Order: sequence, then structure tokens, then C-alpha cells
Amino acid sequence: MEYHVSIYGNDQGKGTADQPLRTISRAAAHAMAGDTVIVHAGVYREWVNPANGGTAEHRIVYRSAGDGEVVITGAERITDWKSEGNDVWSTEVLNSIFSVRNPFEVELSGDWLFDGPFPVHLGDVYLDGKSLYECANFESVHNPEIWPEAKYSEDSLLKWYAEVDSTTTKIWANFGGKDPRKENVEINVRPYCFWPEKPGLNYITVSGFTLRQASPQWAPPTDYQEGLIGPHWSKGWIIENNIISESKCVGISLGTEMGTGHTNSLEKRSKGGTQREQEVILRALRSGWHKDIIGNHIVRGNVIHDCEQAGIVGHMGAAFSHIYQNRIYNIHHKRLRHGAEVAGIKLHAALDTQINENIMYSCYRALWLDWQAQGTRISRNVFFDNISEDLFVEVCHGPYMVDHNLFLSPMNFRNMAQGGAFAHNLFAGRFVVRSEITRITPYHFPHETAMAGYSNITGGDDRYYNNIFLGDNDADTNKEPVPITFFEHLPLKPRDAVGENGKTVMDGVPDDSICYLHAVGLGGYNQHPNVKDKKWWEYTKEELMELGDAAKDFFIGNAVLPVAMGGNVYLNHAVPSTHELDAKIHSQKSIKIEVDSAQGKVLVQINEPELLRGTSAMVINTDLLGKTYHADMKYEEPESTPYRLDSDFFGTKRPDADVTSGPFELSEKGNVEFEI
Repeated sequence: MEYHVSIYGNDQGKGTADQPLRTISRAAAHAMAGDTVIVHAGVYREWVNPANGGTAEHRIVYRSAGDGEVVITGAERITDWKSEGNDVWSTEVLNSIFSVRNPFEVELSGDWLFDGPFPVHLGDVYLDGKSLYECANFESVHNPEIWPEAKYSEDSLLKWYAEVDSTTTKIWANFGGKDPRKENVEINVRPYCFWPEKPGLNYITVSGFTLRQASPQWAPPTDYQEGLIGPHWSKGWIIENNIISESKCVGISLGTEMGTGHTNSLEKRSKGGTQREQEVILRALRSGWHKDIIGNHIVRGNVIHDCEQAGIVGHMGAAFSHIYQNRIYNIHHKRLRHGAEVAGIKLHAALDTQINENIMYSCYRALWLDWQAQGTRISRNVFFDNISEDLFVEVCHGPYMVDHNLFLSPMNFRNMAQGGAFAHNLFAGRFVVRSEITRITPYHFPHETAMAGYSNITGGDDRYYNNIFLGDNDADTNKEPVPITFFEHLPLKPRDAVGENGKTVMDGVPDDSICYLHAVGLGGYNQHPNVKDKKWWEYTKEELMELGDAAKDFFIGNAVLPVAMGGNVYLNHAVPSTHELDAKIHSQKSIKIEVDSAQGKVLVQINEPELLRGTSAMVINTDLLGKTYHADMKYEEPESTPYRLDSDFFGTKRPDADVTSGPFELSEKGNVEFEI
């Protein structure tokens, strides 16, 4: 059955094309497996809370009619503003306008959220669809100052502040000289745009909408993960071709339900984060975290921007999913509060999840895989203009595959994991390579949620084949790695203080929380053994005692798994590893990258293709990559078929031998230019 919805309809109507319903919610209350809800152009100010799910054979489809933009918003327009002078205006609204909770009263809060200089609330004020900056008090609205952490500093001069009493909420806002009575000014009143209150509603498609301006709470892995839109712990959703923006925290949540995580604030402080995370995973397994019940979602073709925590988040609920052809940008650009769950895409337990052909830029972090990236593939994505790193893989045992990506930000990869395979990528930034021996995390049986064991992260068990490393004009290839903090990014802040031991003082950061930033290339792996020499290796206590202090600091609990390398090309003073004796090294830059963040475009010019063409004899496949140490699992597709990387970034077929390193197969003579 088809249900039609129009802003000119009536919820007492039949829902036919000539008698459409007025609200999507009315259709969502009735739609059953096999039904389609067709929504016509207009602005729908509602929280769509589906009552039913579909089946694999008979989905419930919500789609735009194609006759104009269909907006589902968590905001209401406010026109009753009074001038307070100094470009400041005020309004007072009844608390009855808010659905579920008053976002101007509820503080942003949750596990892994860091303290800030003043309380931040879930509420937001929007001028022409773009949110203003909350500030600490009424005086700051009258005398706005640039927020020093903001990516777009001038935007941070537009401020708001609110006070809530028992019946009303009063809001003061500075619109930078604009008259809110004449502009489109809104406030968020609903936590979600499209979100089933009840978990377990499977096989729903949401296609072709503009979804914006909602106030979900902070979404940590150890608690309920809300989002502006999401399946709420179910299976088989398709979220496609939508524009998703202005979420207070998360755009799309594929994560945990209310009952899975810890919800008692005292409990959060009584146990360490690793232990809490382990308990959440075990609780989920007991309550049915299985590929037949959870995950298997498709998220494709969406534009996701201006979400302050993450574009896409998901703890366990994103397993066995496919996330592809999305454009994600301006994530965490206001930075009123920071936390450990901030990224364009932040996934825990991305088992067999495929992340392909996305463009991610102007985020804080771009892609962050935390815990249990096993069977995961990251392929043909483009990363640039990200503040921290393009890719962060944390406390995972693999196997995970990273191939045919363009990593173009100043810092490319923060590696606090093991078991990764990297093939045919273009790396143009620096690496962090670090063990994590204090945390014990699980690994799984192949292509299952069932756990096979636990181990810490000693580092290594990585493979690097047929990549290009493009140096950043630093000709000092002997430079020591630079210590940085876990959440630090380039450019580094000045450090003048030196401790008694001669080491740089890093704001009280303990030694076991310091990372080391290496030059572009694979020099950060020099202290690891080579897989050709040793399959499993660690220093004895006697050997450690003979090492110098610098080497000892690196080796203790570190560098015990081997690495494999071959077919890589190092340009413009990029640093090869000592493990790759036959590495192809050229001082020429040969590749020119032009990034246009405003347009979200990248221009790649290859000026000396003869330095890259036919540089490797190896076509990368499952047999070459072998198995990871802990999971004892092959690098392979989710359906257990082997990998064979015989086509390039654009799908061009590679030859059977003498292939081009990097993402692009170069078969013709002359300079090459790509716009992506």
C-alpha cells in the first residue's frame, strides 16, 4: 500500500494521492511491511517515530516524492523577538513547545565527554538554518568574543544564552546585526527527526529527505547512542540520498539501545573505561548481538555536515554494514566541548563493515575505528583538511584492509592497533605508531560476533604494499619522532618546559599516554621485527637492560609483532622503513595535490608518471597478506571470498604483473590529472 503525505493534506484523510495525510508521523503509525510512504515537497516539523518494521522481502520505504525538497526538522520557527540593544534580541517561549525534554535545560553530558569552561546544553538557535554558539552568560551575548577553538572563528561571534523556569524559557541571541523578525530564526524543540523509540524495527528505508536541527544527547559507546536519524538497534535499514545536518551531537546513529550500556553515572566512575566497555559487549552478546538480528545496514549517498559530535556513530550496531558514497564535512567545527567520540565516522566493533568511496573533509577526526575492527575494509575514500588525522584505528587486532584511499591531511594515520593491511594508498601526511599494552580488548571468530579471545595491543602485525608516500618538504629524514598527546594535532603548540629527565613537559600527560609522531613514510616501524626474520618476537629482560634509555622507552611492552612491506614508493623526502631495502625513493615530488575545502574538491596532478608506473611486481591478494596473529583470520571479503586488488581507484583493471603503486593505475604516457 502507498501512503501519500503533503503539507496541504489532512491526517483524517485516506493517505491517497488525491487525499494525502498531513504528517509523516500519521503514515508511520500505520505503515506495515511492504508499504511505501511518499512525502511531497514541504517542511515537516515533527519527530517521525515508526511504529512498525518491515521484512527482508517486504521493506517499509519512506521516500520523497521528487517534486521538491522534503525537510524533516526538529526545530520550530520563532518570530516574536524583542530588541535589547547592541544587536541583541530576546524571546520567551512556553516549555510546552518542547517534545520529550527541554534542550535548553538539559546539559550535554555522557561518558567520554570532557569538561569545558561552562555548561553546554542540548538547545540551539538557528539563523537561516545555521546554529549559533551558546555562551556562558547574558553579558557574553552583548559583548561577543571569538571562541578560540572554533574552526570558523567569525561564525562564533553569533551567540545565544538561555534561562529556564518552571513554565517558560527565555533566550537572548546576537544575530550579528540581522533582524530576527525578518530572517528565518528557529530553535530546536525535538531530540530526533527520524528515530524509532522502540528498538528492533527492521528493514526500513529512508530516502531523499533533508533532515536537520535536532538535539540528540552525547552518544558514547558505553551508553544509549542517540542520533538525529537512526535504526535504534535493529537490522537492515537503508539510509540513502539524504542531506543530514545541524545535529547537536550525532547525525546518523547505528549504535546501542537504551538497555545495552551503563546508565548510572556513579557506576561510570566506579570502573575503568576498558572494563565498562567489555561489560557492554558481553551484555549485548547475551541479549542478542548477532548478525542475524543487528546491523547489516546500508548508508549511502548522503551528505552529512555540521554535526558537532559525529556524522555517523555506532557501537556494535554498525557491524556487517556498508557505508559508501557519502560526503561528510564540518564535523565538530564549533568545539564548545570535546570528547573521545568525535569524528566524521566513529565506529566501535565494525565487524565486516565496508567503508567505501566516501569523501570526508574539514572534520576534527575523519574516520575513527575503535575496538574490534575485524573484517573491516576501508577502500577508495578521500580524506583532506581534517584537523587531527584522517584515520585512527585504536586497540583493534584486525584483520582490517585499507586500500586505494587518498590520505591528504597533515596527519594521515594514528595507529594504536595491529593487524592492518595497507595497499595502493596515497599517504601525504605523518603517522603515529604506538602500542597500547594496558588495555585488553576482544577479537572474534571470523565473520561472527562470538568472541574468540582477548589481548592487549603490542603493535605490528601490519602489511604495507604498493603505497605511495608523498613527503611534506621536510628533508631531515633523520629527525627524531615528536612526542604528542593523544588528542593533539598539527600544527603542534609550542613547548618550552623541560622536565628533570630532559624530556619535554606535556601538560601533565603521563608517559603511557604520549604518542610519537613520525615523518611521512614507514620509519615508525623500524623497531618492529621483519616478518621475513621472525614470526613472533619480544625482548627478554636482560636484552632490555642493555638498551639505551630512548630505545628502552620504545621497546618496553612494544614492537613485538612483525611487519611486512614491499612495492612502496617514497617521494619528496618521505622516509622508508629499514625493512624495505629495495624501496623506490625519489627526491622529486612528482605528484601535486590541490585541495579546495570550500567546494569539497581535490585536484591530483601526476607530473612524472614514469616514476610510478610498473613499480611493483605484486598484485595484492589474500594469499600474500596471510593471517593476523591473534584472530588467526585471513584478509578476505565478508562472505569469505579472497581479496584480489586488481582494479584501481576508478575501477580500471590492473595488469597481472608490474602494477602501478598508489591508487591509480597509470598505463598511458604523459602527465595525468584527476579531479575528485
